[in-house]
Amino acid sequence: MHGLAISSGRSVPLSGASRGERDQFAPDELAVVLSHYDLGVIDTIQEFPRGSRRAPKLLIKTEKGVFLLKRRARGKDDPFKVALCHQIQHHLAAKQFPMPHLIAHKQDQSMLKLSNAIYEVFEYIRGTGYDNSLEATQDAGKTLALFHKLAADIEPDYDPPVGSYHNARAVQNSMELVPTSLQQFDPREKDQTKAMQQTNAFLREAYNTAAAAANQKHLNEWPKQITHADWHPGNMLFRGNRVVAVIDYDAARLQQRIIDTANGALQFSITGGGDDAASWPDYLDMSRFKRFLVGYDSVIQISRAELQALPELMIEALIAEATIPIAATGSFARMGSYGFLHMVERKVRWMQSRAKELADVLG
Repeated sequence: MHGLAISSGRSVPLSGASRGERDQFAPDELAVVLSHYDLGVIDTIQEFPRGSRRAPKLLIKTEKGVFLLKRRARGKDDPFKVALCHQIQHHLAAKQFPMPHLIAHKQDQSMLKLSNAIYEVFEYIRGTGYDNSLEATQDAGKTLALFHKLAADIEPDYDPPVGSYHNARAVQNSMELVPTSLQQFDPREKDQTKAMQQTNAFLREAYNTAAAAANQKHLNEWPKQITHADWHPGNMLFRGNRVVAVIDYDAARLQQRIIDTANGALQFSITGGGDDAASWPDYLDMSRFKRFLVGYDSVIQISRAELQALPELMIEALIAEATIPIAATGSFARMGSYGFLHMVERKVRWMQSRAKELADVLG
């Protein structure tokens, strides 16, 4: 999950992506990789500087069309995990799910392994970003439900990842590490120690309370299936108000579908206010929140029990999204960690105070 986009009154991709120089293809590397594909006569090749900086991408225009070449980042290149990811994508593509199709190389495989690297080629789909409209939000919810419906019968050839942001030891460990991380990376720590300790203590209690409440609703007993697990505006392309492509299946895993749905509802209703998190409002956009769920419910009916678990899962998702990158790097993308965590505290308090309204949004 890496969502939360940053603009006034808008949905915000919450992403603590790393900064620094982008990895690039070496000329000889590129020549060898392209020799394994039959893409036709090449017209132009240009860098495609999006997504992870550790996963270089090139946009390749040829007589046969436009393609996207990607070298997988280290840590995302386990062959078995990539094979599972490709199985999911092939399954969905065969059922006409909106997504960029994988292009096979000359040995009729979609994963190219050379030396210590893994490469992929996709068809390139043109589209625009999320415009924050209610219509686009509703279609994003509808598309998530379609994903869940089509993925429900996938029988994985490899063991899929399990677990999520819900009741996760990794999140609890990150919250414990936040104070130490801030001391190490942020020179202002001495001036804000007490306030940050209070915020961190509140977030730890809020996370554990929300996890326990979700478990009391018997969440762990509900069926699991393959989910996308990273449903946010940055992983979708739109034309007008319609989703034309869903990308990035690397986080796909086995979990209860409401965990995926709750994160999506959060990502498409979060509100921001620029690079200064202190200026972000406390509230979620309830109109977008409802539209996302209305879209989902039009394909797969959300049960009353699932709706009751939504507020707690959204609280967990927001805290997990914020604390994991801050614990690792001492910051959150371009924003200072102190202001960002205080903003998360305000939004969590808002969701806590309106839990019933959130759970009853569909009537």
